[in-house]
Amino acid sequence: MRRYVQILALALLGLIAQGPAMAQDVIKAHGISTFGALKYPADFPHFDYVNPDAPKGGTFSTWAFGSFDSMTPYILKGNAAALSTILYDTLMTGNLDEPDAMYGLLAESVEYPPSREWAIFHLRPQARFADGTPVRASDVVFSFYALRDQGAPAFKVAFRDFQTVEALDETRVKFTFNPDGPLRELILTAAGLPVLSAAYYETRDFAESTIEAPLGSGPYALGDIRPGQTVTYQRRDDYWGKDLPVNRGQNNFDQIKIEYFADYTTAFEAFKGGAYTFREEFMSKIWATGYDFPAIQDGRIIRETLADGRPAGTQGLFFNLRREKFADPQVREAIAMAFNFEWSNQSLFHGLYARTDSFWENAADLQANGPLPADEAALLEPLRDQLPASVFDDPAVTPPIADADNLADRRLLRRASRLLTAAGWDVGDDGLRRNADGDVLSIRILNDSPGFDRIFNPYVDNLKRLGIDAAVTRVEAAQAQEREKEFDFDMVTSRYSMSLTPGEELHQIFGSRAANVPGSRNLAGLANPAVDRLIEIITSAQTRDELNVAVRALDRVLRALHIWVPQWYKGVHNIAYRDIYARPYGDTPPPKGMGELSIWWLDPAKAAAAAQ
Repeated sequence: MRRYVQILALALLGLIAQGPAMAQDVIKAHGISTFGALKYPADFPHFDYVNPDAPKGGTFSTWAFGSFDSMTPYILKGNAAALSTILYDTLMTGNLDEPDAMYGLLAESVEYPPSREWAIFHLRPQARFADGTPVRASDVVFSFYALRDQGAPAFKVAFRDFQTVEALDETRVKFTFNPDGPLRELILTAAGLPVLSAAYYETRDFAESTIEAPLGSGPYALGDIRPGQTVTYQRRDDYWGKDLPVNRGQNNFDQIKIEYFADYTTAFEAFKGGAYTFREEFMSKIWATGYDFPAIQDGRIIRETLADGRPAGTQGLFFNLRREKFADPQVREAIAMAFNFEWSNQSLFHGLYARTDSFWENAADLQANGPLPADEAALLEPLRDQLPASVFDDPAVTPPIADADNLADRRLLRRASRLLTAAGWDVGDDGLRRNADGDVLSIRILNDSPGFDRIFNPYVDNLKRLGIDAAVTRVEAAQAQEREKEFDFDMVTSRYSMSLTPGEELHQIFGSRAANVPGSRNLAGLANPAVDRLIEIITSAQTRDELNVAVRALDRVLRALHIWVPQWYKGVHNIAYRDIYARPYGDTPPPKGMGELSIWWLDPAKAAAAAQ
């Protein structure tokens, strides 16, 4: 579902240039851009960052954590295999060098009025499912209602402002939107719709998880599969869209293979032994100390650090705000204060990380900074009674800097202790904190990764020093996924990939409407009317400047609410891979990603040399 939930935004009123034709106030275009003109004209041959002549062939293999028991990525039941969305095409698709644009894939064009209250997508007559049957407007209609009514809860949230979806004929499908909804967003939400075969599901229950190879229209089909262990996707030679401009120079590997591992260390050892060929390293200790083995030394494996132009992943330990013990923000602030990042970075991370403070880290235009400026204040003042006073009186919240040489920074622990006492949690004779009802303040951190034990255990020690009954609950990955779906945790680490053009997806991550929907992305259970209003302002912004101001205001508010313990980030990709690949760029990938699964290719000469 990753391909779907990275929702972009709608084009600036009447300003789509480089190809759109206008008649009777209806815009018709080959793509959509949120603000301003599209980069690529209607007759573009391929995206600039690809090698259109890249050879096809070979295997790209990598790894995933945990297990899987389903090939159905769009429902709540089961744990879908990684990359299973690759089997499906969407109406339109994004690219790696524009933050807010989509171009025709299944649909060759889209038309809509300046009001953006409806949109008609024109399907390509040649679009086909993998069994050779045509993709019709009726399939789009079926897909919408199946996803909305039986799919993962995120779809119901995303489709809230869709009024009707109807097939006008075999190749035209019309979406009608709520005129009071976030109209800038909704056409792009529709454009990202994965299209399913209505005929295929006449004899199958879409809502039921299955390991059966599903019928899609995408560039890959399901190849070999060992449930829970390995999944391989096979490039389709008969893929209907392989010569489209949006696909040229892409989908270069004959096979994409994913090996599953139960823990991080085992996965790394398997990489060293040749079990898979590409690895992006997220463990600082391994990156600093583990990459000194023979294949690195003799050049069979390349180790690189590449620039990352995206907002850093919003990673932290999120509180479950549905639990009464976390209701007071003072409690949450105190618990966060016990995490000594500086000690962890020096002692555990080899100094490779920086501390996260913003929900849009590494995106300067979207981060709140310093005291409240006038432009943000104009948005926040009407919401004053719904927000902490600190939003207006204090600079944007940043985590305090702790003593890197001492895990137990007494100065910060004393501050945290005062906050807990002020919130009504007093230390008893047994050293534990209790409230007026005698309930012990206890915290269980849900953890499915052995690699995090060395990080969480020192943190737990500091929490115990505050009189908190703290512990780590270790579970298998599949159990962790189920517990997260049901919000069965006190605190859990999560990482959100934030967009450079935030929009409707924010309702799913931070909005009230998703707070208590099982399986939603709002793990914290945040339900704040001021946050909801700011998200509405963001989704209705008409210019990039308006959007940026509103996102900074939201960032300021989220940080003041203390809904998480922010962790760490790095603005680079640390990667290692077998020296058998080539790519169409040097040290600077496109701004939105490396494209290793699609725009890289197997270099025949390198592969032949490696095989000797």
